[in-house]
Amino acid sequence: MTKLGEYLAQKSVNKSEVARKTGLSRARMNELTLHERSHLRAEELYLIALAIGVAPGDLLEALFGNLKREY
Repeated sequence: MTKLGEYLAQKSVNKSEVARKTGLSRARMNELTLHERSHLRAEELYLIALAIGVAPGDLLEALFGNLKREY
């Protein structure tokens, strides 16, 4: 499961409902939540955040806040 999948599961979010609200296919939602090799696009993150009622920046921080800049 991906970080997005874990985040949505923790918040008890229905992926089918998110797919409907965002216009993303259920297959794409499954890919984003189940497969580590999938790449979440900025547009998708933004739409998902709006669909679940969180600030896009908060979702970005939750999913990628652990990344560190390399010098």
